[in-house]
Amino acid sequence: MGGTNKKGVTLFLALIIVFASLFTNVGAINSAKAQDSIITNGGFEENFFDDGSWGVETTNWDVTDVQHFLYADDAWLTPDEGEHALKYWFNSEAVPGENHDFSVKQTISTLPAGSYELSARSMGGAGEEAGHVRLVAGTEEGDSVATTGYNNWGTVSMKFEITEEASEFEVGASVSGKANAWGYLDSFQLVSLDGSGDSGNIPSPVEGDIFVERVDGISEDFIKGVDVSSILSLEKSGVKFYNESGQEQDIFTMLSDAGVNYIRVRVWNDPFDSEGNGYGGGNNDLDAAIEIGKRAAANGMKLLVDFHYSDFWADPAKQQAPKDWADITFEEKKSTVYTYTKDSLQAMLAEGIEIGMVQVGNETNGAFIGESDWPKMTALFNEGSKAIREIDPNILVALHFTNPETSGRYASIAETLDQNNVDYDVFASSYYPFWHGTLSNLTSVLKNVADTYSKKVMVAETSYTYTSEDGDGHGNTAPKDSGQTLNYPITVQGQATAVRDVMEAVVNVGDAGIGVFYWELAWIPVGPPAELEQNKVLWEKYGSGWATSFAAEYDPHDAGAWYGGSAVDNQALFDFNGSPLPSLNIFKYVDTGAVAPLKIDEIKDVSIEFILGENITLPETVTVIYNDRSEGTAVVTWDEEALQEAIINGVGTYVIEGVVEGGQTVNAHLQINPENFVVNPSFEDSDRSMWTITHPEGTAPHTDFQDNATDARSGDFSLHFYSEEAVDFEVEQTITGLEPGYYNLSMFLQGGDAEDSEMFLYTDTSEQQYKQDTFVDGWVNWNNPEIEDILILDGTVTIGASIKAGAGAWGSLDDFYLYKVRDYTDSQDGEDSVTDPDEGDQDGDGTDPIPGEDNQDGGDAGQTPGQDNKDSGQDKGQTPEKDGDADQITSDEKSEKGKVLPKTGTNIYTYLILGLFLLVAGTLMIRFNKFKGFKRV
Repeated sequence: MGGTNKKGVTLFLALIIVFASLFTNVGAINSAKAQDSIITNGGFEENFFDDGSWGVETTNWDVTDVQHFLYADDAWLTPDEGEHALKYWFNSEAVPGENHDFSVKQTISTLPAGSYELSARSMGGAGEEAGHVRLVAGTEEGDSVATTGYNNWGTVSMKFEITEEASEFEVGASVSGKANAWGYLDSFQLVSLDGSGDSGNIPSPVEGDIFVERVDGISEDFIKGVDVSSILSLEKSGVKFYNESGQEQDIFTMLSDAGVNYIRVRVWNDPFDSEGNGYGGGNNDLDAAIEIGKRAAANGMKLLVDFHYSDFWADPAKQQAPKDWADITFEEKKSTVYTYTKDSLQAMLAEGIEIGMVQVGNETNGAFIGESDWPKMTALFNEGSKAIREIDPNILVALHFTNPETSGRYASIAETLDQNNVDYDVFASSYYPFWHGTLSNLTSVLKNVADTYSKKVMVAETSYTYTSEDGDGHGNTAPKDSGQTLNYPITVQGQATAVRDVMEAVVNVGDAGIGVFYWELAWIPVGPPAELEQNKVLWEKYGSGWATSFAAEYDPHDAGAWYGGSAVDNQALFDFNGSPLPSLNIFKYVDTGAVAPLKIDEIKDVSIEFILGENITLPETVTVIYNDRSEGTAVVTWDEEALQEAIINGVGTYVIEGVVEGGQTVNAHLQINPENFVVNPSFEDSDRSMWTITHPEGTAPHTDFQDNATDARSGDFSLHFYSEEAVDFEVEQTITGLEPGYYNLSMFLQGGDAEDSEMFLYTDTSEQQYKQDTFVDGWVNWNNPEIEDILILDGTVTIGASIKAGAGAWGSLDDFYLYKVRDYTDSQDGEDSVTDPDEGDQDGDGTDPIPGEDNQDGGDAGQTPGQDNKDSGQDKGQTPEKDGDADQITSDEKSEKGKVLPKTGTNIYTYLILGLFLLVAGTLMIRFNKFKGFKRV
């Protein structure tokens, strides 16, 4: 899938250009007015100084600064819509106290008589730095509206009428302000309120089962492609497809009818073992590609040939040479790539296939055919390109990469290709919404490549889920509980909207944005989960799962371990039985738009946490998302009996079901926790002064509080670390005012590339010190080390983590949690009435364990009971169990792991004996202070 291994992709993750931007666009997206706006370049996506769409005038350019602004230049700014806006500033040269102004206007050649509304979005400074925006339509002016602060977008509007057709009609805005006033304008719209206006012959939306906003500016030859590489194996396995009338029909005919104009097919050199057993994934060799290409041509569709130059899956983590090429020299490999490419294309063209584009490699981010040196990689690219040019110079040559969300990746790759004189036409990207960042970033990075190197750009792979159900008994890549950004409802409507928005993001690049391919839209189950054993037989026999057991000889670590069925059956554009979903029509609806009866598409589950003893109430309303992307609320009735049972049971996690009007259900995920004594435990609050981060002297700081939900276990923030040289830091917090007793401490940690690591969670009390070793084993595979039974007598504890690893290590820490598990009391004779954890009550029920038994349980690595190891969207197994018992360390053992300082309660009589033990006490204090230094590198 070119998305099989997505771990580690966040090492250089770009700053997310404000997650909320997807939702602040909702009003503009849903409005029919946006479709019918008469204004040209109302969103300032094109540079108005260059194309003349807007005229800007001022009496004093010395004090007036007006810019065509790119949202990506300010990571903290919430975009209104699209990639650009108009930005203005009356600079410090302006006379203080005086008003200064400029106008931005557009001339409409002909405007019929009728009623109209002019509107724009405005944001800027507050108070003395406010911009004052007044809309202008012909000779009429609207009210002056002041901006109210950074990211406080508002709408300015005015209605007007013209009684007879007007020529050269001016609309726009006048903006005024004092010295240092500033602001932004975006989303200008002029719409007819009575149907009189000419909106540029935009077609009316058609009626359908889903809402689709037309993609403005989409060209007639925009590629609306799909990858159906697994189709032959599916059909051999008995899978059938049906049209909207319920009649069995050739899927290629249905695709053409739905607006698809391009088919993509992957090609592996030899996806079979020596006995002829297929590796799976469609067993896509050249013969399979020819058959698929012929069926595409018979239905009027072009073919994109995706050469992997491997015998099985190629993606950023796997770029293995084919078996037959394993032992050849590099020069031989070059000539073999050329010959193989040329011969394969000749064979396909001989069958009447219309090849429009050829990919030289699949997701070749850092390796290609076993080579990871870029000069060698680019030389191989050129051999493939040379063969294609000789076959037909009109065939587009594409190179394919992924992880557009990683800051600077595409710019660097494109520069490297240019420096090595690689001959290609199309820079293609994978883009899966749940992994690959924002759409605005996608547009930005593709546009940069297109503009800088005069290349066409496209999305070669995308998809989204329409259900969270698994159709065949083999787990799916999405949705996951963590590590994924699910900005759209997991519904058919959400799926269609996600695809529509990817198309728009490519269209927004400009003429260079040529198309989008949906990945494996028909990889549906060969049978239901209840027939898993029979499904396995079909997957093995026909290769209709993502991998067979026979693939182990070529790919033992991935396919050999996790072979099975379809991991994307819930991302298909057909249901599990082969009937088309309404989202299949997205390929033609983007041209016209589509409307449907308004209904609730998604009800947002409620997640709510309380501290034990608080008054627990659930909200009276829940948030609902309608199928037109608008948002509302609905009254909910909760299961009161289940709620009261949860309150009685106390600490724990509960799911309380609710019902909204109409009978749809929603869940409240209720967490009742012991009190967490860590302040700002997950770094969400901007005041993080309670945390102290130390690096060794002479070491550059290499941590930051990162605003990136995909790297955080909860919320948006985590403590992120990365260093090209070595990771070495400690983070800690001192907590006071605690009642005497026993406490537990835990945190969450994820990351990778941590060679020679030494990582541990620790506590420092006046009684003793504890530590718990931990580790990282992959992106969003959250390890949860925990220290139990920390005895705190004087109310103060320092908690923290020490993280050391070699060059290139990365990761993040989140969700520190310190909570009390039981009281500490003195009996009348001065002895601790609650026995120590090594000797006494482990479960807090007041009873002692059997004498002589060790209460250390040798358990796994601090995992909270019932918590799964997450896998970043891949079908991976569980993390092997590690011995996770908390160690306590003495001052002489501070650099060694696994050492124990006995957890004895302090006998108060030792503090009453004066004189005799004074020297001993002083000596111990010196040693204790020395011990505390283990955290100070």
